[in-house]
Amino acid sequence: MKVSKTLSGISRRDLFRLSGQFGLSSVLLGAGALTGAATLPNLAKAAESSYNKRFAKEPKHTLKLGAAGFNARNLLIERAGVLEFARDLEERTEGEIRVEFIGDNQICGQLNCVEKTQLGVVDMYAASTQNSAGGAPYLNVLDYAYMFPSRASQYHFLYSPESQRILRDPLEKRHGLKFLFSHCELRGIQLGQSFAGKPKVTKLEELFGTKNRVTGTQLGRIAMQLLNLNPVPVAWEETLDGLKQGLIDGAETWASAVAYANMSPVVSQSVDLKFFCGTEHTSMSAKVFDAMEPHLQDAIMESAYLAQVHVQAANEAALVKTVGFSDPQLPGTIFAENDVTPAFLADDQIKMAEEMCSPEFNPEPWAQWRERLNNWAGGIDTYQEIYDVARQIPTDTLPENVEPRRWWRSA
Repeated sequence: MKVSKTLSGISRRDLFRLSGQFGLSSVLLGAGALTGAATLPNLAKAAESSYNKRFAKEPKHTLKLGAAGFNARNLLIERAGVLEFARDLEERTEGEIRVEFIGDNQICGQLNCVEKTQLGVVDMYAASTQNSAGGAPYLNVLDYAYMFPSRASQYHFLYSPESQRILRDPLEKRHGLKFLFSHCELRGIQLGQSFAGKPKVTKLEELFGTKNRVTGTQLGRIAMQLLNLNPVPVAWEETLDGLKQGLIDGAETWASAVAYANMSPVVSQSVDLKFFCGTEHTSMSAKVFDAMEPHLQDAIMESAYLAQVHVQAANEAALVKTVGFSDPQLPGTIFAENDVTPAFLADDQIKMAEEMCSPEFNPEPWAQWRERLNNWAGGIDTYQEIYDVARQIPTDTLPENVEPRRWWRSA
């Protein structure tokens, strides 16, 4: 199905008018609960219902959630779980916590949501860990090349109690952030118009020498340099034009990001290089969390767990049925309608890339960052420990079949 079907019949003017009447959060939460194509009357009814439920009583706490470029439309493409989390938290706490969802870069963007959370401008944020790594460098710990062999291994790690010790606790201690949940994909190279009309990429060497946009992750740049992918820092808002004009050959990101950011019209091939994490996560201020009453802390964690389970199932379905990241593609998907060809490289090509750039086969370029991250984590070997957890499940495990676990509990 087309992604924007749910809200495609609603004009921006009508959305703004409803937002003025009921508040943006109530409109978005109401829209997120609709199924099928929305009309203005049923969206207004859903927004009113959401508003009445949310404002039935005065909350003890109102939490601002800055959601970078997200809105109700594109959260139906990349299923990052942000609205589900907000809705469930409000219902679970019976209105004691109210979440003010502020998306569409209105209060913070991919590169600065993390800093605005640390400064107290917002209480929670949703953005990629890679773009957030500038303000919270420990998030680089997820970005060692080929540490995760699959999306299933990413979910398995996030559910594992080991993620509390290796990822979450050091992040909270060093940067004051409580990592709640994340969507999981692996990054590839999204080729622009300079590859339009060319045969589908099947060999790694066909990418050598191309010039590609890189995000804020320092470790991602190491991987790209080792793969001869010429990382170029380009602002996200300039990436579209760069791909369209051929100023850059490609961009490293993941498939559903191409679809939700409306990059599909300028992308010709989505090459599934799988070389490091693409994780659109939601975190909150640890200071704000710690100030909550114990029963509300429990509610936040349970809502984060529900959101993680939702994301695991919903994004896997959306990749095939909404984005079109499959071979063969389903008709009517975003990639199919924009002539974006998914290029899934053979195992021998992925192995070649791994041997070129991963710390396992090429440790020296990673040594400085690895030592830094290890020190921040209290002296553990971050790469090896995450690598080992990621391989606790069979390599052919489907992402949707990974067993959910409450990671903050050791048992």
